[in-house]
Amino acid sequence: MDRHDKEKEMASVLLSYLYGNVVSSTQIRLGFVLLLEAVDDLAVDIPDVVDVLALFIARAVVDDILPPAFLSNAKVSLSGSSKGMQVVQIAEKSYLSAPHHAELIERRWGGSTHITVEEVKRRIADLLKEYIRNGDTAEACRCIRELAVPFFHHEVVKRALTLGMESPAAEALIVKLLKEASEECLVSSSQMMKGFHRVAESLDDLILDIPSAKSEFQLLVSKAISEGWLDSSYVNSGVNGSVEDDEHEKLARYKREAVSIIHEYFFSDDTTEVIRSVKELGYPEYNPIFVKKLITIAMDRKNREKEMASVLLPSLSMELFSSEDIAKGFVMLLESAEDTALDILDASDELGLFLARAVIDDVLAPLNLDEISSKLPPNCSGAETLNMARSLASARHAGERLLRCWGGGTGWAVEDAKDKITKLLEEYESGGDVGEACNCIRELGMSFFNHEVVKKALVMAMEKKNERTLNLLQECFGEGIITINQMTKGFSRVRDGLDDLALAREEEWMAPAWVRCGIFGLNSWAEEKYEAEAAQQTQFGCVFSSFVVALAPRLAERALPGCGGGGLCRSRI
Repeated sequence: MDRHDKEKEMASVLLSYLYGNVVSSTQIRLGFVLLLEAVDDLAVDIPDVVDVLALFIARAVVDDILPPAFLSNAKVSLSGSSKGMQVVQIAEKSYLSAPHHAELIERRWGGSTHITVEEVKRRIADLLKEYIRNGDTAEACRCIRELAVPFFHHEVVKRALTLGMESPAAEALIVKLLKEASEECLVSSSQMMKGFHRVAESLDDLILDIPSAKSEFQLLVSKAISEGWLDSSYVNSGVNGSVEDDEHEKLARYKREAVSIIHEYFFSDDTTEVIRSVKELGYPEYNPIFVKKLITIAMDRKNREKEMASVLLPSLSMELFSSEDIAKGFVMLLESAEDTALDILDASDELGLFLARAVIDDVLAPLNLDEISSKLPPNCSGAETLNMARSLASARHAGERLLRCWGGGTGWAVEDAKDKITKLLEEYESGGDVGEACNCIRELGMSFFNHEVVKKALVMAMEKKNERTLNLLQECFGEGIITINQMTKGFSRVRDGLDDLALAREEEWMAPAWVRCGIFGLNSWAEEKYEAEAAQQTQFGCVFSSFVVALAPRLAERALPGCGGGGLCRSRI
């Protein structure tokens, strides 16, 4: 595009030759899509890029490298005000809609004036009709050779197959001609496959004129493979029946819808609507792509959107996505980290924060980070980002720091949430209803932060010497409000903060009732409680007991001097 007309014409001819032999139709389309997306940048160096690229696209359509539907499909993914949209409109209205456009486009850059695409197609049609009349295979092969368009032989194959399906009487002659052309190396195997692919792509249209087109085509495919003039890889190529094209279109459509859903979410902050929309969209196999799109778009926006993306992940994890889906999404993000960094300078640091936040929010387990690491290619720059995420997630007070990493731009700020939790626990402890307390916890809408509820409830039980808040925890666990992971994390936070708690409230550690009786069982009342708990053995009880074992030695030293966590104390546990 930055050279003279001679080079432009040479580029168009080269694309025609590479098409099918080296570059697939899908790759051709993706290449032009990338050009359309980059027009705004290209315009800086090539002032007339809009018109030149429009002509390249029109030429590709005329040369049967791009399908006409490419233009309408491209419009869907382009912004209405972008230069890429201008390119599509010029190609469609100024070039492809003009009378005799094929011949005009062929000659625009001083190309051959001896023969045009339409002329080649006419000659192919004539020679095939003549062949059907006289049955002279050698003469037909000579005419094909004289056309001197080896890169366009797929048109011969396509027209011959269509003619064979239209006229059962001509089928035997068509098979003979194609077999002869293949054996003489007149038509290459790639051109032969391309011709079959083009017929497969147009079967839905052919059925309108030839009702038995699909069955006839399958018979021709079977015969061609069995006789050796069609490569057997055609059946497994993924393009048979345009499966590959359909898959590409399905993925492109999913990406467009996903981007629309994400943009709407950033505008409305409605997680429920996102979940509903993703469910309706379907294609659960593309869940990792949604994760990648969500975080990529968020990284290119302000902290508000980054926080919203982090908050959305736990909701998706609970309702729709598996941890494997989210892990795969992060693998894709890490693999493309270098490319992302070209547009977002601090992409690596931000991606590390997203990863660490996902661990803190129970979206990913720490073990998932090792799995992600094992899936990254060698020398991938994403490995450094992954190590950063590990360090952030394992640091002291990582939970509170990472919950603030984007400034808490959506929903409750961390301090507001803590204040709400404290007030609802105090209200419940002073005689409130357990059902109402559960509803309040649920309405906070911060399921990923429920470990704070667990932590504050345990600390309050120690301070008040009252087991009432423990009963609330068990009720929340039983109703599924607080997950096993959040419960475990809450107990872990209390265990890790015992030394700080002891310094702040030394007097509270002198044999508080819930420790003296509820854990160690040093009197008959505690023995009855212990036996009752042992009889229930709920999952909550198991978690509670496992952490009691870890807490006991340290609690006992403070609660009952001289016990040291051993002897009767440990045996009761």
